[in-house]
Amino acid sequence: MTTPDAAHPRFAEALREMGLAHLGGRIRRFPDATRTAAEAAAAIGCELGEICKSLIFAADGVPVLVLMDGASRVDVELVRRELGAEKVTRAEAEVVRETTGYAIGGVPPFGHRTRTRVLADRSLLGHDIVWAAAGNPHAVFPMAPGDLVAHAGAVLVDVRE
Repeated sequence: MTTPDAAHPRFAEALREMGLAHLGGRIRRFPDATRTAAEAAAAIGCELGEICKSLIFAADGVPVLVLMDGASRVDVELVRRELGAEKVTRAEAEVVRETTGYAIGGVPPFGHRTRTRVLADRSLLGHDIVWAAAGNPHAVFPMAPGDLVAHAGAVLVDVRE
């Protein structure tokens, strides 16, 4: 079901502020949560790789967002090397919410509460369109991956396993 009020209010406001309000009409809401890439792909009817996962890691205790295609896993060692950090771990749920303003399973690629460093794996660019969370686990939106990377302010890297 496509509905403009499906997005989290913070994300809807971010879309307006970024001049992307037109995306609000492309947001799809599902009755069941799509917290995982597999659940989202099944609900949308797309390939798993067409899902954009927004994952928060802690690099030496500092949050960093990694955008990854849904069919791949992040190689934490590659992220560590990319950032020049001593230690990189998955962020705890409370850190994710505090940093982004969203719960795990609904974190969008941009429109966060705080500004963080963003890495985007090049695998996203292998698709014409990717689907990302719209601020809650029930809503997703489509976007060309190059545009998504640009709006997220991401640096393209190779960090998949």
